[in-house]
Order: sequence, then structure tokens, then C-alpha cells
Amino acid sequence: MNDNSVYVKNLTKKFGSFTAVDDLSFSVKKGEIYGFLGPNGAGKSTTIRMLSGLLVPSSGIGTVSGFDIHKDSEKIKAKIGYVSQKFSLYKDLTVEENINFYAGIYKVPYALREKRKEWVLEMADLKSHRNELTESLSGGWKQKLSLGCAILHEPSILFLDEPTSGVDPINRRRFWNIIYDLADHGMTIFVTTHYMDEAEYVDSIAFIYRGRLIAKGPPEQLKNDAIKGLIVEITTFDPQGISDQARALPFVKDAILFGKRVHVYLKDGFVDIKILFKHLNSALPIQMEAIDPTMEDVFITLIERTDLQEKGSG
Repeated sequence: MNDNSVYVKNLTKKFGSFTAVDDLSFSVKKGEIYGFLGPNGAGKSTTIRMLSGLLVPSSGIGTVSGFDIHKDSEKIKAKIGYVSQKFSLYKDLTVEENINFYAGIYKVPYALREKRKEWVLEMADLKSHRNELTESLSGGWKQKLSLGCAILHEPSILFLDEPTSGVDPINRRRFWNIIYDLADHGMTIFVTTHYMDEAEYVDSIAFIYRGRLIAKGPPEQLKNDAIKGLIVEITTFDPQGISDQARALPFVKDAILFGKRVHVYLKDGFVDIKILFKHLNSALPIQMEAIDPTMEDVFITLIERTDLQEKGSG
């Protein structure tokens, strides 16, 4: 446990008869970017609130930065940074006033406050906007300001709860560049997201579904473990029709819609996509190519596998 920033075993949170988080066990190494992925309502935010000292677990044990999640919530709060999915800064304060306020909340030594403030303004590209009201900022700038305020006290671990929700792709990429830089300097990053492409950015992933952990490991390992057969991506004007045709073929495991594209999962060992093309009797032109699995492919596969197991045991 000494090399871990986060360690939990059998972590559970119940609200009355509803189990929001169900028997989670995992650990996060120091300096790691750890992705906590799953659909909305899966239990990600509830978990992060327990780890941040904001919610008391119903059962299970755990430590964050060496402190007990049951007994040491105030000590944990002093050691971590936390950025929620909802914008949490004061909109009626200026950019600089927000930074000053949070420097006081986090008890940043007076001798360091000016230096840390200038660093946040530089990092967030807000030097020329320091006197503007925070409510006037774009979504990307607001999130970078939130991030800067959360790490004014140089925490050992940073919790990010859906930090790029509602942020445009360019600013999402810029935000992640900052995360990489923080991790390179030794900060542990624990990030929840439902954007599957962001799973490619992390060192390790935990997939959570209906409050339960259904898979964990490095991205490439999860791809290799979850997807055994070939994936063929088909572009067509009739994705639903092609999907239905493909799903009926004996050498196809499944076919999933991705907008106007279809991902066809071939059974393990079947590699001749020309035969697939021959069987798809469509009057519309189609394009197809074998592709590497994405994290979205992995997650869909894991969810369907979990649902089938639950039906089988039900």
C-alpha cells in the first residue's frame, strides 16, 4: 500500500435500499493517471466523493494519501485537489479574486500566494482576463481556472470529476496536456469520465457499470482481453439495415451502430472480410475496413457481456 495514492477494498455506498457503489476494490499508484470510466449514473461521482472525504462509505476500507477514508476526511481534504463536473467557482468574483479566495481556503503561505497566482493565470492563459468576472469566461477557460484553483496548494493527488463535460474538443485536448504535465511532475491524477476517447490518455482504467467494477487494467491490456476477434468498420447510408444483416450471419458475434457507421465484431479466427462483404446484400454502396478496437468497443463489449451474465444468473 505504500506505493499507492489510493487504496480501497470492498468499498460500498448505499442510499436506503439503493446501492450506488457496490463492493469496489482497486488501487492507484503514486504519479499515475487513473481513469474511472462508465456511463452517467454508474457510480463514478459517488465513488470520488467518498475518496475526497465528502461522503462516508456504507462499508469497505480505504486510504487516500495514506489517510483513512472513514476517520481522516479533514486530513484528506487538505491533501487533495478536487474539480467537480459542475462549475464551482464564484461567478460574481473576478478571475483574480477567485484565485485569492481559494489561496486563502487552502491556506497557501502568504509568501507563496503571488507566485502561485501568477502560475495559475499563466497556466490557464488568463493573464489578460484577470480582472474580468468569472461568469464571462468560456467553458474551457472556466475549467482551467477551476483546475488552477484546485492545485494552488500543490496537492499530492488531484480528483477530476467529469472535468471536460461540455468543453469543446480543442479545449479538452489542451486540458489533458495540462494533466500530463502535472503527472510528469509527480502528481497523482484520478479522473472520472464518460468520454471513451479520453480513456486512451490514461495509464490505467477502471470500468464501472451499475455501481460495480467490471474490468480494470492498462488500456492496451483491456483491448486485448475484451476483443478477441476482428472488428470491421462499415460506412453506409443504411447503418441499421447493414447492422441487422451482419448480426444474422453465423461468423458475426455482434454489430453495433456508431452513427452512420457500423462496427461488426467477427468471431475469433474469422479474418476474411471479403466474405462479409459478399454476404451484405445491400443496394447502397458500402465501405469497410478492419480497424483496431477503440475503448468504446471495449466498453460496449464489457457491458453486453455483463448483461448476458446477469440474465444467465437471473
